[in-house]
Amino acid sequence: MHQCLNCESGLAVTKLRCPSCQVSYEGEFSLPRLGRLAPAQQHLAEQLIMAAGNLKQVAANLEVSYPTLRKRLDELVVALGGLQSADEARAGKLLAAVEAGDTKPETAARLIKEANGGL
Repeated sequence: MHQCLNCESGLAVTKLRCPSCQVSYEGEFSLPRLGRLAPAQQHLAEQLIMAAGNLKQVAANLEVSYPTLRKRLDELVVALGGLQSADEARAGKLLAAVEAGDTKPETAARLIKEANGGL
């Protein structure tokens, strides 16, 4: 689940728990871009990776025509581009908050890193 069932806004991750030792962490956490895609787009990305980029195989696996697959891939590219732009804008705001003394540098660095998939 990544959207509010009431208003459909994006949900924020605020608590993480280790199932092994039961330690919990509360705060603000960022999901990587692929984790913020719509479920159907996540499925398409998974299919594309599992087929090693073979679009003919992806179309067959999804039981859609090549033009339909191309349309869905174009939508996926647009969605990822939008998320990347939003992440860049958020990174700028986080850096400004660090400069203003409103956010700890470590917190801003962690959130930016998480949004970029931990890279």
